[in-house]
Amino acid sequence: MSAAYATFGLAPATRAGGVLANGEFQAHRDFVDFIVDGRPLLFRLADLDAVSPLASDVPPAIFTAQVRSLLLEAPAPLPGGRYVIYGCPECRAIECGAVTAVIERDAASPDDYVWRDFAWQTSAHADLAFNGYHGTGPFRFRGAEYRDALARIADAAGAVRRRVLLIGDRVAVLARLAAALRTIGIGAEITRDAAEVSADELRTYGAVAFGQGIDTTERALVRAAFERAAAPVAYVDGLAPIVPLLLAQIEHALDTAPAERRRLTHLVTTGGDAGVDITSTCRVRLLSYRLDRLRRTRTHELFDGVLGPGHHRIPLDGRTSRGRSFLVARTTDSVLVAPSAR
Repeated sequence: MSAAYATFGLAPATRAGGVLANGEFQAHRDFVDFIVDGRPLLFRLADLDAVSPLASDVPPAIFTAQVRSLLLEAPAPLPGGRYVIYGCPECRAIECGAVTAVIERDAASPDDYVWRDFAWQTSAHADLAFNGYHGTGPFRFRGAEYRDALARIADAAGAVRRRVLLIGDRVAVLARLAAALRTIGIGAEITRDAAEVSADELRTYGAVAFGQGIDTTERALVRAAFERAAAPVAYVDGLAPIVPLLLAQIEHALDTAPAERRRLTHLVTTGGDAGVDITSTCRVRLLSYRLDRLRRTRTHELFDGVLGPGHHRIPLDGRTSRGRSFLVARTTDSVLVAPSAR
């Protein structure tokens, strides 16, 4: 084993949920990602839709068991001393595929930890020759840094607030939006007045979404209620009564990760193009939403492909110019919304 050390850390991350182009729902998952040498380990694995075992929606006992497992205080769940590093965000079953690695104490320095032999695995045994992540690892972590990071995250388990308060006067739209949020794993309640809601209740929300019919005075009263409760939240101004669009706005508002830990960092439309900025190779999907003359939602898939790091320009077809439309760009961990240029 090389004497070189890698730094180890943990940071909140998100697998963005939402409504896909085919109408299916994709679950929202908040989890803790592994930060190796200052960069999310997941980003080293290219376009991978997966979450770590340290997810906020697992029961506290299971979360604690996962931490103990990473500390080698419990037997490896897979043969050969292999542990699941990232798994399926929908069902978590090994049959759907998982990134695994051997985690062990360093033979030369038993206080330190080593992660090696990363592989893609769909059954009990890994085939490193065909499914190994060659060039990823091994990583050697200082024992004190490794244990301290995992101890801190165990203490903070359950701190993520995954509820949204919906405030508006279009009850039918809000009801559909609340149902969609709950389907992807985000709690949602509907109200018109937050003044009578207890401070403890307000502190359970991570975002407040306002409908277009809520005026400036009403918005100020809601903000004042949250300020009195010392409950910092993200505020979302709904762009249009289109459920997938509002869902994307809320997903973006709930994402607190810094830009350097997101794959998708910028979306803008200029003329007939959309500009997107990507930090690491990933699949990008670009959708357009608009209301037709009968107030029906029209959805068009404009792009679906893998892009490398950097700035990209994606041509838009003429359908985005028929009335007011909005673009939603998605990667596995990020979602951004932008009105189309007129």
